[in-house]
Amino acid sequence: MKYLTLTFIAALLVAPAAFAQMNHGNMDHSNMPMTDTQMEGAVHTKAVVNSIADGTANVSHEPIPEIGWPAMTMDLSLAPDAQMMGEVAAGDSVTLMLIKGDDGMYMIGAMMPE
Repeated sequence: MKYLTLTFIAALLVAPAAFAQMNHGNMDHSNMPMTDTQMEGAVHTKAVVNSIADGTANVSHEPIPEIGWPAMTMDLSLAPDAQMMGEVAAGDSVTLMLIKGDDGMYMIGAMMPE
């Protein structure tokens, strides 16, 4: 029983990172005008779009363990050349690719509807 409990706890701890890695494969990065450094540091998460305005999106995203973010609702800047991989509207579930800007802040580099 102790082994089963430890296995279950380990699976819960590893699942978010594995899930984030899985989302990464769904996005085509070949035409994205981002630096190699941005691409290497990119992280992915599932989110719900609450609103999109000029240059920003308000999203409610899942935890992002790679950068230590808990699940939250927040405004994120859109990269100047952010890729929208399909039609996205308020209320849509999406996968976000976040990239770190020169200022150290994360922004949306790409958004793909689920």
